[in-house]
Amino acid sequence: MPADFGHLLLQLRRKARRTQEQQAAAINAVSGRETMTRREINRYEHGENIPTNHTLAHIAVACGLPPEQLQREAAAARERRRNPVHRDGEEGIDVLNRRTLMGGALVGAAAAAEPWGRLAHALGRGAKIDADSADTLALRASALHISEHHLTAQQLRGQVESHLDAITAALPRAGQHERALTIAAGETAALAGWVAWDLGDHRTAHAYYKVTADCAEAAGHPPLRALALGYASYGANTPSRAVELLAKAAQDVRGPGNGAAAAWIHARHAEEAANAGDDTAALRALDRARIAYDFADYTAEQAWIQFMTPARMDSLVLSVYGQLGHQQLSDAAADTMERLGQDLSDSGVVILGDLAHALLRGGDIGHGAHVAHQFAAAAQTRPNTMGRARAAAVAERLPSSQRDLAHHLQELAA
Repeated sequence: MPADFGHLLLQLRRKARRTQEQQAAAINAVSGRETMTRREINRYEHGENIPTNHTLAHIAVACGLPPEQLQREAAAARERRRNPVHRDGEEGIDVLNRRTLMGGALVGAAAAAEPWGRLAHALGRGAKIDADSADTLALRASALHISEHHLTAQQLRGQVESHLDAITAALPRAGQHERALTIAAGETAALAGWVAWDLGDHRTAHAYYKVTADCAEAAGHPPLRALALGYASYGANTPSRAVELLAKAAQDVRGPGNGAAAAWIHARHAEEAANAGDDTAALRALDRARIAYDFADYTAEQAWIQFMTPARMDSLVLSVYGQLGHQQLSDAAADTMERLGQDLSDSGVVILGDLAHALLRGGDIGHGAHVAHQFAAAAQTRPNTMGRARAAAVAERLPSSQRDLAHHLQELAA
């Protein structure tokens, strides 16, 4: 094969800022199969092999291009290999076509070099996909949100990004399933943003939240925008900025079927208002959260809100009470401990950390230190990213008499 098509593939990879190994992994993420290797990428780029149209479609999606563009270029390359003698002027036309692809299409590839870019590129380009495939992709998006309860951010990252690429590849063929897949794509992108934020990559998190909002707009599904705003509130620069984001999110979860989501948004609003020192606003928001939760069924709403168990609602109440030094803090803490029981899930470990932190912050030092010991034992047994974050927060609040416990929690946090 003449080297020009291989050079095009090389340039696409370089524009995406990937090594050959990373390019192979990106293509495998799109295809859902571990068949592409660094060696095969190398053979393509050196003109030793021409990818099949099926493989070219995966390469195109991985680079944020319409598959037809690469497939046309590959067809021309195959023809040149079969018939190396060109008619007068034909080579000039080919060069012009390839320059157009390298110039215009590569701009698209550069903008779509990351998963959120590829998703944005695919939105709104419907064709056909069967119902079973659409359902499988949507159910997988839901399952990833549920698995977030027990997997670390590092464990989740590859799975989430791979699934996002799979939905992105399907969107141009979505047809009548476009809205459902767009919502699933937005839910997956939001989780990818949360994972990125959890890993300290705030720029990437912001990009994912932006494309989640784009999905919400494209699908006409406001709760999806609330999800993006709710996640983004954790990374806001100030409590007042977080309150602004959460106030917007509250508008998107009004009405039936969103009770647990509304409870989460209002409780987060209460947390941030308390953090900003606005006690009245915090207690009002907390009342709204409790009322919403009274009419909610977290198991029947979107998968992304199924973390809002009664124990999680308790922990948000405790967080607010702890910041305010509220007189009902100790009673609420006792209720939470009873609800948690002895067999803690990963999310239960996090809630135990929230409880210890709330008690210490609210001034109940003895009770807080006791719960902190329980939390340390549970966090050691079931380590997870959010548990480590809670360990650091609790360690900072412990009195000097609990120096050994604080040191142990700091080690867990690290």
